[in-house]
Amino acid sequence: MSDTETTPGTRSAARAAERAAARAARTGSIPLIGRRDATGGRPGRGGGADAAADGPSRPVRRIPFGRRGETPAGPRATFRQLLPFIFEHRPVLIVVAVLSVIGAIASLAQPLLVGRVITIVEADDPLDGIVWALVALVVVSAVITGYQHYLLQRTGEGVVLSSRRRLIAKILHLPIAEFDTRRTGDLVSRVGSDTTMLRAVLTQGLVEAVGGAVTFVGAIIAMLVIDPVLLGLTVLVITVAITTVTLLSTRVREASHAAQAKVGDVAASVERAITSVRTIRAAGATEREVRDVEIEAEGAWEMGVKVARVSALIVPIAGIAMQVSFLVVLGVGGFRVASGAITIADLVAFILFLFMMILPLGQAFGAITSVNQALGALGRIQEILDLPDEDAHDRQLAARAVMVGPANEGLLPDAAAVEFDDVHFAYAVTRPSDPADPGNESPDEHLPEPDVTERQPVLRGVSFSVPRGRRIALVGPSGAGKSTILALIERFYDPSVGTVRLGGLDLRSLDRSELRAQIGYVEQDAPVLAGTLRDNLKLGSPDATDAECEHVLQAVNLGTVLERDPAGLDAQVGENGIMLSGGERQRLAIARALLAAPPILLLDESTSSLDGVNERMMREAIDAVAAGRTLIVIAHRLSTVVDSDRIVVVEAGRVIGEGTHHELVETVPLYRELAEHQLLV
Repeated sequence: MSDTETTPGTRSAARAAERAAARAARTGSIPLIGRRDATGGRPGRGGGADAAADGPSRPVRRIPFGRRGETPAGPRATFRQLLPFIFEHRPVLIVVAVLSVIGAIASLAQPLLVGRVITIVEADDPLDGIVWALVALVVVSAVITGYQHYLLQRTGEGVVLSSRRRLIAKILHLPIAEFDTRRTGDLVSRVGSDTTMLRAVLTQGLVEAVGGAVTFVGAIIAMLVIDPVLLGLTVLVITVAITTVTLLSTRVREASHAAQAKVGDVAASVERAITSVRTIRAAGATEREVRDVEIEAEGAWEMGVKVARVSALIVPIAGIAMQVSFLVVLGVGGFRVASGAITIADLVAFILFLFMMILPLGQAFGAITSVNQALGALGRIQEILDLPDEDAHDRQLAARAVMVGPANEGLLPDAAAVEFDDVHFAYAVTRPSDPADPGNESPDEHLPEPDVTERQPVLRGVSFSVPRGRRIALVGPSGAGKSTILALIERFYDPSVGTVRLGGLDLRSLDRSELRAQIGYVEQDAPVLAGTLRDNLKLGSPDATDAECEHVLQAVNLGTVLERDPAGLDAQVGENGIMLSGGERQRLAIARALLAAPPILLLDESTSSLDGVNERMMREAIDAVAAGRTLIVIAHRLSTVVDSDRIVVVEAGRVIGEGTHHELVETVPLYRELAEHQLLV
């Protein structure tokens, strides 16, 4: 595949991907939703060999940043799903709860002492040590509150850390198809922004509500003893407040989820613009991109304002309840003092207990708000955590995983290294439905629901074998399906129909990690990781020595890179290898694969960015390292593969010829045409 265009998928396409993956798991194939097809473009964009073969396809409406205008509601998390993140820190939370109870008891004792002080003063008796006891209670409460705050903040950070660990581990184990349908920036936002929302569960009242409950119940009992009439009026006001908060809490969760989704959109848009900044500048599209990102940011702002609007209805309720209760108690209580039903000391104590009852009520309201906001973010986190890992269905596909030995020597010695047996493969694609379609269920008639799922065939009955220790080349026009063949060998995807074998065994019966340890794969646009030369080289060979790293760099003619930077192997390559030329990045990727020295090498257009001199040196390096190894090469420049043991010609997902260069020139018109265009005939 070459000249591909990457267009981010929609969230609805991701949901369709999950459904298609579930169906595919039952049939032993895992399709790819919304990725680049074999034509070098996105499936369903029209054109290419496959489109021509399958007939005209319906055009897909392009939306900026690949997003639909409205954020779907998405999955909703439950409080039960939140508990595991909290219970990981159970010991600390128990300490916090105990401190909260002790603080509550200390707080409840204060109004009683204040009432006692008033009674003593009215009787003109000496206070003795009761004032110091009251001061001690205040100091103890302050110390407990401060230490409790520290523990909660620390535990909140722990919850964020543990959730990020889970999410990162899950993301890096997802099937490749998930990365083809999801936007990188949105995944990053889930790790960064969404996980941060979980901190508020602990730092904004949930655990403190334990002590608050003690304070609340204790205050209610004390108020009941002092004056049941005043308590009844107070409970009436509070009941109205609680009912209002309960009704609004659902709206907080929904608004919070939508807001976090919009934050993910912003992150994805920024990531897209930054990674393509050179192309954007060269195209003079900077201002348009700025505006597009601003539109996403404005959408996030609008959703944030919606959250603030709903929260603004909840936050004052505790204050209103306190003020109304206070005014009622003050008015009615004054009348009851005047009538002699209660004393002034009782009224003062009742008012103090009223404040103590309202305070935990406010904490409870805050906890409800923070929990619902966290559940909105947790829904996005849980959406990823609930996805199956890449190998989730392996045990269903093969009852027993087989460990691959070095070069497959211990498996079937006489079998081919790699064999394709009538392999069919199709990508499942989701296209937006027509707004006028009667089946469209979108709430907005201008936003059609992407509910049309179709199959995009790429390989159609591919069969060939690669003997051990031989060099095989795959050639053919762009969009023929050559890169898909290598992706199936790496088992990034499983075939829809047919079998791919390694050493005579079905790939689906082999352990993935051991399988990939036997294969060195250099992608067409092999990425260079930010970091040093050493970091990149040792990615697949962590135990390699510096001498081995330098040797393989010399072998691929990268010695000048070592010489021009005093740091040597510690030289920085920059983001996406920007400090290297295109040819140097490609050679570094090849050096990384060669350093691991696997039994099988897969090279996808590995010399496409090299000039004539470097191409010749690269071929010599590959010749040296390929001795005794199986090599499968994809190349558009036939000059790099004319000396291969066998050349397989692929067109429109089918093998149309196999043989040597001279045999194919005579027997396969397509190959002869390619050779003529490259002056090889």
